[in-house]
Amino acid sequence: MAQAGDIPHAQADGRAIVDMDTVVVSGVQPGPGLWKVSKGEHVLWVMGTLSPLPRKMTWLSSQTDAILADAQEVVRSPGVSFDADIGIVRGALLIPSLLKARKNPDGAMLKDVLPADLYARWSVLKARYLGRDAGVEKWRPMFAARELYEAALKKSGLSESGVVGPVVDKAAKRHGIKTTSPTVKFKVEQPKAAIREFQRTSLDDLECFRKTLDRIENDLPSMVERANAWSVGDVEALRALPYENQQMACISAFSGAEFARKRGLVDLPAKVRNQWLSAAETALETNRVSFATLPIAELLRPDGHLSQLQAKGYQIEAP
Repeated sequence: MAQAGDIPHAQADGRAIVDMDTVVVSGVQPGPGLWKVSKGEHVLWVMGTLSPLPRKMTWLSSQTDAILADAQEVVRSPGVSFDADIGIVRGALLIPSLLKARKNPDGAMLKDVLPADLYARWSVLKARYLGRDAGVEKWRPMFAARELYEAALKKSGLSESGVVGPVVDKAAKRHGIKTTSPTVKFKVEQPKAAIREFQRTSLDDLECFRKTLDRIENDLPSMVERANAWSVGDVEALRALPYENQQMACISAFSGAEFARKRGLVDLPAKVRNQWLSAAETALETNRVSFATLPIAELLRPDGHLSQLQAKGYQIEAP
């Protein structure tokens, strides 16, 4: 387990910012055990993933290796993709426009769009984790908060790069296993016009910004504990640790905008959940043995994905 030194720093409102030493969990770690979903003789083994994790950690599980060697299908974690049907070259040409879309409309700065108390908190954290980066001051709050969050993770020895996915994909390829990606796909018509429209769109993203700052100020020590607990497979510790997540507020800020509503980008969490559940049930019906991944927070929630499968008559066994 990592030994983290807590070094307090003054914050604008008098509270302390905790500067974590680099997480020392490294090398090969087993991660948690697997959840078992079954109906009759058909079994779906589910691996609970976590982000962020120690950036110098390698995941290796003999239990998972044995299951993958016997599996007929792998169901990946759910996601969202956007298809603009424009090709690689035209996509590259649109990058400058995409970068401009991160900026506040009409050239506004963060200090112009944020309440004074929120901007004061941002300024302290920015100095700590981003230094003198002036460009980010022109960004919309949601994008600026994301940049700050990633910098805070890096300074704490954590990374959002997945450690499970690449290992599972490599094993699936080695064994010739069918892989299913339950992805909610959206078609973006006239991408250039869509980018221009987004540049003019206002986002109600102050709650996303506020919760991201809250998490950086208050949750970094717990992130380190969760990462270490996951690494060594301590599911009980993961259950006991509070789990804060600003992502839902940020997703709501985007999907609630008129730009997103016009394109059907509403109720994304429910759509993503249903996509994974459909893929999981199909795998269970079709295959004797299947393997899947889901964020471990979903597996630990009493009303998460597995509870819905259980309500349909599937047997659930926790590790």
